[in-house]
Amino acid sequence: MDRIGFICEPEHPVFGAVAERLSARGFDVAFLRPGNPVAEADIDDLAALVNTTLRPESFSALRYADRVGVETWNGFFATTALSCRLVALHGLEQVGCRVPTVWFEKPDCEYVARTRYCWDGVPAGSDEGDFFQARVREDPVEYKYFAVDDGRETHLRAIRVRSEVSGLDRVVSEETVEVTLAARVRELLDRFGARALSVEFVEGESEVYAQAVDPAPGFAGTGMERRVADSIASLTTIGA
Repeated sequence: MDRIGFICEPEHPVFGAVAERLSARGFDVAFLRPGNPVAEADIDDLAALVNTTLRPESFSALRYADRVGVETWNGFFATTALSCRLVALHGLEQVGCRVPTVWFEKPDCEYVARTRYCWDGVPAGSDEGDFFQARVREDPVEYKYFAVDDGRETHLRAIRVRSEVSGLDRVVSEETVEVTLAARVRELLDRFGARALSVEFVEGESEVYAQAVDPAPGFAGTGMERRVADSIASLTTIGA
């Protein structure tokens, strides 16, 4: 029986359901606690490793899995590269997205302070960022495009979210996938050899800007549990 390891809390609202789907298909599912080091012996027993968090322990596990030939979703390269916000912005620009202007000294215009890496979270204050990104608009409504490759095709879903004071996003509605944006998200997925990611878009006065990438998306509010399960299953001998 193929064993799939999830670096994830068992009660995760999306990946918990995905794991249940895979278990029903005949897979042996193991949950590996986020934030805890993953033993190499535990990875050796897996047919595939799924990571859902951006933490140093996850990166170490992905690096080892890639080295010993255990299939990963996503792999070490895609996860770490796209966790670097400047690399992600450059990647978005290379696939044709318009991205906000970036400065390394505080500008004399509206800006958002950013840390260099996703795992560092958000700056404690507006003056403490590693770099500064132009604020495209004040409205906290954004569009997130989620992409997942099931081994045969890439599926897209777009949702509209509103940023809350708590730091969490509230899903407002499902949106129609815009063809040009979808093509660029697919190309970004392909260029980095990723199985899944999400891209955050925001509307400016006359342009749509891509301002962030998540290489470990949670898929909340997308209804893509079956697509995600298909993607993970395709990594294994059972799902091939």
